[in-house]
Amino acid sequence: CKVHYLTFEGDCPPSSIHVTPSLNPSPRGRDLLSLQAVKKSGISQMRNLSSLYYHAKVVILQIFGVFPQGKCQSEIKSKNNDIMTIGDIDLGVRPVLLAPMEDVTDASFRGICREQGADMTYTEFIPSEGLIRDAKKAYAKLKTSDDEAPVGIQIYGSDPDAMVEAAKMADHAPELVGGHGCDVIDINFGCPVSKIAGRGAGSGMMKDPDKMVMITKRIVEAVGKPVTVKTRLGWDEGSKIIVELAERLQDTGIKALTIHGRTRCQMYKGEADWTLIGEVKRNPRMHIPIIGNGDINSPRKAKEAFDRYGVDGIMVARASFGHPWIFKEIKHFLATGEELPPLGVRERVELAKRQMRLSLDLKGVPTGVYEMRRHLSCYFKGLPDFKETRMRLVTENDPAEVFRILEYIAEKWGNTEISETNSVYGL
Repeated sequence: CKVHYLTFEGDCPPSSIHVTPSLNPSPRGRDLLSLQAVKKSGISQMRNLSSLYYHAKVVILQIFGVFPQGKCQSEIKSKNNDIMTIGDIDLGVRPVLLAPMEDVTDASFRGICREQGADMTYTEFIPSEGLIRDAKKAYAKLKTSDDEAPVGIQIYGSDPDAMVEAAKMADHAPELVGGHGCDVIDINFGCPVSKIAGRGAGSGMMKDPDKMVMITKRIVEAVGKPVTVKTRLGWDEGSKIIVELAERLQDTGIKALTIHGRTRCQMYKGEADWTLIGEVKRNPRMHIPIIGNGDINSPRKAKEAFDRYGVDGIMVARASFGHPWIFKEIKHFLATGEELPPLGVRERVELAKRQMRLSLDLKGVPTGVYEMRRHLSCYFKGLPDFKETRMRLVTENDPAEVFRILEYIAEKWGNTEISETNSVYGL
């Protein structure tokens, strides 16, 4: 807990503060701090003398307990107004990231999202066992391009040795598959689906936090790229362990932590609970960036996440389906306080066509067509009398015909206004 200055308005604080040191500090939850408060022109300056062990939370509580009547204005530099970095990667102020999603965040979608304002993207999550067994599909997901950077490669699994080897492969992706490689290696401890969590991977690891920490530490020690983790609040309502777990993960050497505001048992039901994400961020022991995730589906919710919970960055997932311009909308609102008008149908058609071309260039026919369907089905949500056209759009196998359908959409609905409340924000 590095506290540099506290400014008090009104009555000046006493010239010294006495804080009782902890005699039995543990590796976590204790800091090498000695605080000296000196009365000087109304400023209480606390210097880190590195001579005694203190529990950071006790220190802060005692400081504020001494001055219950004073108005305290912190001059601590808030990370919420700072440039967020992961290792040496500069992500700017209040960055908005694209979440890793299976069968969604392929290279074509990542490129479009970067173009539309996403500050960082992630690959689909890649099975560690598939990588070390040379599975073709897993290998293909390692390949990224300069256009989508900075980009993280996300891996998952439950076997420690396989996870370490997969992380090494991600670290050397350009040598294996060409392309840009990764700027960050992300560990998936958050996926709740049964086929992953049921085997002890993804958020299934929340049942064994010691193993989660061990795997993370081994990966950090094995690779050269910055390592980050994405996880959830806990396994279920009765085991929300994220506050303590965040400290333990930080101690392994990770460079950022993303927290989804649900437990594994919630899956994606109900509303995301950001209160514990905020508690992790406010923990004076935490110094790595905290990225919040869950139900960020509008510019106003994005701003609330920053303002109310103090996170360093936010991650957008399902609300980006067929709506990659949500990043531009959020960043414009954060900068100006004004909402952009809904993107017109013709503009959506042009964006869909560009993503379709990228998908075909990268994956060919028919895969490039098949894997665009989940995006195309969402690009035009909210259009009236669109059911029949949507069915044609998501069942057609011929790329040329798909492009003709898109042109038909622009021609027939080009002047139709789409309300965002009836669009992707209703997901």
